[in-house]
Amino acid sequence: MNKVMLMGRLTRDPMIRHAQSGAKVASYSLAVGRAYKGTDGTTADFPRCVCIFPKVAEFAEQHLRKGLKVIVVGRIQTGSYTNKDGQKVYTTDVIVESQEFAEGKKNAPKTGSGLETDKDGYLVVPDDIDDELPFA
Repeated sequence: MNKVMLMGRLTRDPMIRHAQSGAKVASYSLAVGRAYKGTDGTTADFPRCVCIFPKVAEFAEQHLRKGLKVIVVGRIQTGSYTNKDGQKVYTTDVIVESQEFAEGKKNAPKTGSGLETDKDGYLVVPDDIDDELPFA
């Protein structure tokens, strides 16, 4: 069985594009907390989530924004392509089957809330992200 459930915060607004069929496809990355035995005990993963189903992509476009905490259910899909330099690049994506809000409006960050981002526009995840872990 190929099933994954993640809870995390969007690192940027969903990117919307159109498939060859004309259907919308949304993609975004999540900052998902992960515990480990290190100096501070936490780190994060940043899986790419792809919404290929029309209603799921539409929901992401209309309602999801950078910093929002969501729960995503889907499947892992791997692939590869050859980049412009002729090198083979391997990909791992979460194909989103469903997504829902993981916090109420009063806890959600406001647009322009001053969330800290790095030079690439990704959300900087704080060291104390234990509350982000779905099964901790």
